Amino acid sequence: MDTVYISENSNKLLVEYLTALGLKVVFISPPKHITTGISTHPDIYMCKLGADDRAMVFLGEMEKISNNYPGDIIYNAACSGRFFIHNLKYTDKELLATATAAGMTLVNTRQGYSKCSTAIVDEDSFITSDEAIAIPLRAAGAEVLLINKGHIKLRGYDMGFIGGTCGRIGKTMVFNGNLSAHPDFEKIKEFIQAKGLSLKYFPEYPLEDIGSIILCRKDVSR
Repeated sequence: MDTVYISENSNKLLVEYLTALGLKVVFISPPKHITTGISTHPDIYMCKLGADDRAMVFLGEMEKISNNYPGDIIYNAACSGRFFIHNLKYTDKELLATATAAGMTLVNTRQGYSKCSTAIVDEDSFITSDEAIAIPLRAAGAEVLLINKGHIKLRGYDMGFIGGTCGRIGKTMVFNGNLSAHPDFEKIKEFIQAKGLSLKYFPEYPLEDIGSIILCRKDVSR
């Protein structure tokens, strides 16, 4: 059974949807030494090494992660399989070595919360509101949709980010909340559909950053 990792604070409608797909839902609960608002976010603790369902998930070591930046971003890379995007100064050495060995194009950005900030559509296509990600990605040959900042909830913070609201499951990009309320909804929809993918979102509640929806072919929990 395929496994999907989500925050323990995820809305029940998202949980019901994922369960109905036949997925095993694993909730991320924070370790005692991580107390920030992103402590339940999967993308703080693991990195999916590609865009599609077959991609492996790199599970980080909890004890390496600290409560404050940059110690909390060592695994928060955005990885499409072709591109590996992160502030490479702070990337965990084992994760970086894995990406390098796989022949991925390394894209350095000053944005440490790279996965939070980036929705991975396919191995060549990305959505972000951060120019610090968009500019080097485009220079590396990727296609990037740059959207407006904000309009996304994040508990304990002024705003969340598009990458943390979503994840790809099969040929569907699943968003946690009402994507249609985002001012760039039509652009986002067209960009995703142009890649042969569909969208699933939930008009019943606001779009919220929960640290990504991470699908894996097997449970890698320790």
